[in-house]
Amino acid sequence: MMLSASPTTLARSSLEEMLDSLRRRDEEDKPKDLPPALPARPTSRARLPSTRRSFPNNVKVVDGDGVTGSSACGLNGKEDTKRKENDLGFKRGSFGNKKMKKDIESPYVVASEEKKTLQSEAPVSGSAPPVASSLKIKEPDWDDNVGYFIKKKLRVWCRHPSGHWELGTIQSTLGEEAFVSLSNGNVMKVSTVELLPANPDILEGVDDLIQLSYLNEPSVLYNICIRYSRDLIYSKAGPVLIAVNPFKVVQIYGNDYVSEYKQKFMDRPHVYAIADTAYDEMMRDEVNQSIIISGESGAGKTETAKISMQYFAALGGGSCGIENEILQTNCILEAFGNAKTLRNDNSSRFGKLIEIHFSSLGKICGAQIQTFLLEKSRVVQLANGERSYHIFYQLCAGASSVLKEMLNLRMANEYKYLNQSDCITIDGVDDARKFHILMKALDVVRICKEDQEHIFGMLSAILWLGNISFLVTDNENHVDVLADEAVTNAARLMGCSSQELMLALSTHKIQAGKDTIAKRLTLGQAIDTRDALAKFIYASLFDWLVEQVNKSLEVGKRRTGRSISILDIYGFESFQKNSFEQFCINYANERLQQHFNRHLFKLEQEDYELDGVDWTKVDFEDNQECLSLFEKKPLGLLSLLDEESNFPKATDLTFANKLKQHLNSNPCFKGDRGRAFTIRHYAGEVLYDTNGFLEKNRDPLHSDSIQLLSRCSCRLLQSFASKIGAPDSRKQSVGTKFKGQLFKLMNQLENTTPHFIRCIKPNTKQLPGIYEEDLVLQQLRCCGVLEVVRISRSGYPTRMTHQEFAGRYGFLLSEANVSQDPLSISVTVLQQFNILPEMYQVGYTKLYLRTGQIAVLEDRRKQVLQGLLGVQKFFRGRLSRQHFHALKNGATTLQSFVRGENARKKYSGMVKCSIASVHEALDEHRAVVQLQSAIRGWLAWRHLHNLRNLKKLNYENAKPKRKPRGKLLEVKGISKEQVQNLPSAFAELQRRVVKAEATLEQKEEENSALREQLKQFEARWIEYEIKMKSMEEMWQKQMASLQMSLSAARKSLATDHTAVQPGRIDVLSPRYCDSENAISLGSRTPSGSTHMKFSSSLSDGGAGRSGKEANGSLSAVTNLVKEFEQRKQSFDDDAKALVEVKSGQSAKVNPDEEIRKLKQKFESWKKDYKARLRETKARVHKQGNSEVEKSFRKWWGKLR
Repeated sequence: MMLSASPTTLARSSLEEMLDSLRRRDEEDKPKDLPPALPARPTSRARLPSTRRSFPNNVKVVDGDGVTGSSACGLNGKEDTKRKENDLGFKRGSFGNKKMKKDIESPYVVASEEKKTLQSEAPVSGSAPPVASSLKIKEPDWDDNVGYFIKKKLRVWCRHPSGHWELGTIQSTLGEEAFVSLSNGNVMKVSTVELLPANPDILEGVDDLIQLSYLNEPSVLYNICIRYSRDLIYSKAGPVLIAVNPFKVVQIYGNDYVSEYKQKFMDRPHVYAIADTAYDEMMRDEVNQSIIISGESGAGKTETAKISMQYFAALGGGSCGIENEILQTNCILEAFGNAKTLRNDNSSRFGKLIEIHFSSLGKICGAQIQTFLLEKSRVVQLANGERSYHIFYQLCAGASSVLKEMLNLRMANEYKYLNQSDCITIDGVDDARKFHILMKALDVVRICKEDQEHIFGMLSAILWLGNISFLVTDNENHVDVLADEAVTNAARLMGCSSQELMLALSTHKIQAGKDTIAKRLTLGQAIDTRDALAKFIYASLFDWLVEQVNKSLEVGKRRTGRSISILDIYGFESFQKNSFEQFCINYANERLQQHFNRHLFKLEQEDYELDGVDWTKVDFEDNQECLSLFEKKPLGLLSLLDEESNFPKATDLTFANKLKQHLNSNPCFKGDRGRAFTIRHYAGEVLYDTNGFLEKNRDPLHSDSIQLLSRCSCRLLQSFASKIGAPDSRKQSVGTKFKGQLFKLMNQLENTTPHFIRCIKPNTKQLPGIYEEDLVLQQLRCCGVLEVVRISRSGYPTRMTHQEFAGRYGFLLSEANVSQDPLSISVTVLQQFNILPEMYQVGYTKLYLRTGQIAVLEDRRKQVLQGLLGVQKFFRGRLSRQHFHALKNGATTLQSFVRGENARKKYSGMVKCSIASVHEALDEHRAVVQLQSAIRGWLAWRHLHNLRNLKKLNYENAKPKRKPRGKLLEVKGISKEQVQNLPSAFAELQRRVVKAEATLEQKEEENSALREQLKQFEARWIEYEIKMKSMEEMWQKQMASLQMSLSAARKSLATDHTAVQPGRIDVLSPRYCDSENAISLGSRTPSGSTHMKFSSSLSDGGAGRSGKEANGSLSAVTNLVKEFEQRKQSFDDDAKALVEVKSGQSAKVNPDEEIRKLKQKFESWKKDYKARLRETKARVHKQGNSEVEKSFRKWWGKLR
């Protein structure tokens, strides 16, 4: 059974038990600061150590004077070795500066197993401030160590008389001297105090310097150089990442590498690894993180910051949204804040802190940018070979023709602010392309086109201000402004008149009581006024641009309190001439170095001492005295600078004299002749020239210039003037303002967990493959790398309180070992998992573990938790399945009831609807029956009435007195028998109509069958579908027309024949009416009567026509019918043949030609047949139609 203990339930450990534990531990005889064991030799690539080790071929190692070395290690020095040692802090020492365990497998043991000699640690104090890189050993052990190295032929570092270090093996010793065989085969006599142990070749190029067996300067330099030659530009020095600028593109970045580090598949030193660690700690501990990037100018700080930002953007989704906006800010800030210097083609001339905010889910939700101390003087003054800010050159090179015309832009070499340094372009940089990239970046951060035009207008105005010239008018050196195109263009772009601008640059208004006096300026004063105006506009524009970017990054974003800050600030600078800018930059670097020392040295060692940890203190160079030189009141550098700046008559010389007067006693300050003074920084001594110090610290802008800006029509200039002229704005000196910004920055960083990246510049030529060891060594010393490695290797980086440790790992114990005391629980956990006593220490409140020890417990904890999760998952799954089955059964039962109820309701509704439908049908049937009964009754009554009338008529005709009526009938040609037979004739007529309708329906059915057959044929047609379809439609119409005409002819003939034969009367259906000879029957009227119309009447002599003529007409009609049937069959056969041709059954016939022939044949036959049909119909109509019509009219008249 496992127990899960929490800090809230565990009792605090007693002091007595803790002291007893410490006493028992102290009684044990063991090394106090055992370093981690050497890594095991890999069997696949094992080789014996070699004394001849060649240096990488693709890396040139040069000394401080630029001379290429050819030694194995290439660690060259200057001729004046003693001076170099004093300046850089070399310490003479030898082997075994740390107590080590015996390693029988490795020949690199400090002493032989038989003697079991323990080396002592004896730090040597030196006069130089930097701490020693190695420690002396005791003399009695020295001979044993030398003999051991001679016996095992181990490698050593020896100092060459020229000052550089070389690898070799000790051949023999004679007193204080040793004979060393160098890697080039030469043997050199060297003092034993000049020897340092070298690491085995298996440790060449290790990722972390902690893994080195011997930690000394030549070993560290050699390891970094080996990695640099392999394009492994990142190394670790404990918690610090060392990044060497490769000065070329290295293929170790991109989405693939981001995924590797994100998923923990790769653990090599990398910026991605530092960023991932910061991200994980932020999400795990909910504590803000910071990544502090430092190094000298040109070491690659800006690129390193960009790479870390790319990693965070990739974690948040990549190339869109807020992530893309943050990445695009780099392009904007580089254009407006970076410039080419002698040491760096893309030097940051301002400091920036980018604070990236994350949501609770770990996604980027916003960002904020803070900037520090923009180098304004670069706008108006350049050193030879340097450039102003990139944006000026990009604007001149990449602006469109429309923009150039609007701003009156010229080439960059035509502006005095840009051409004064004789450097317009940078090798390998396309300023025009950079400008187009900048335009896209401005669009991404939502700076509108109007504001972009205002920005470019201000930049152009600054350039034209630099071209304004002055003319001396008198002996007192007073000047007037030359009214040329520079004044005109500058005034137009600023939104003021040329006269106002000229007056503001050449005069200064002084208030004398109620009067205002305009004082003319001298040439120097006028130039300073012009330059001050240009610097103010550019600095204000830069601040405004950063403000707009911050607004864009905060739109719709909400801060959650989780953030990672990336600090990219100018590196330490030391030029031939150092002015106020270098003074402030180096002061900022001193502050950052103090922050570095505090977190890596001071706080850690203070924590050890306060918690009673047995610890050997590691010395380091503390720069607190240099910081006090800057910040001390009232006699600090900044305080004296502000004091002197407030005196109107003070000069740079008086300021230098005051510094020498008050600060000469400070060891970090040294006064020189004239206006110069020297400060001993953590990175070395820097000579400053006070020329311009007071003016730059005051940063004056005359009230005339402020009034001019406030009157300009450009809204940006009005905004700039309103800020500086606000009543509540208190004017601060540049130094005081910068000091306040640094204090605010340090307070912000103190509330974060820092992660340090030290950027190293390998050479001053900014070329790949060159390794200047003096330059690298100087930077490593300034960074305190050796001290960091030493304190990391011998320290305890993992520390947890007893309660936290017990709460996190206490559940790993069995129930028998459970205790309520967190200290006992913690110690039991360590013993149970075989953590060696020398790998941890127990403090008053915390447990301290060496590097890598906590991983064992974390792995075991992870395994147990995974097992618990598996059991819990199975148990929860079983419960969930049971609950699911119960829910399923309940749902099934409920659904059954619901479905049954719904079915019953539906059935009941259907029954009701059925009953209603039956009743409705019965009602309708009854109504229909009644209606039919009424209609049949009415028809019967009408028939009866007609019969009665007919009987009456017959009766009246039978009487003698009605004889005239009979005569009248005889005159009309209607016999009495015909009149009597009228009802039967009418019935026969109805029967024939019904028969004709049946025949018509049969024909229609046949037509429908033919249409279906044609549709089947159409499905097989592809290319001739349209033609066949049109022919079929035409044939159908013509066949219908012919059928109708034939039927009409038949009916007409039948009618005539009936009219000739007594007792037969026939009528035609309206369906068989010919379009040319209309013979129609009217529909039955509601009264039951039918009106029939004929196109021609029977002649009076028609009744006497012979049967021979009637039979001839009938024969002609019969022939026409037979001909129609034959032709129809023939055309059907031809159509089937064409279908076969189309389907591919016959390939010898052309379907198009056959269709055309068939169409012609049909048209000709149709024309002839139609003519003969008309003739036949005409003959039929001529046979007795007139007489029949007359007799019918008489009959109908009698009925009426």
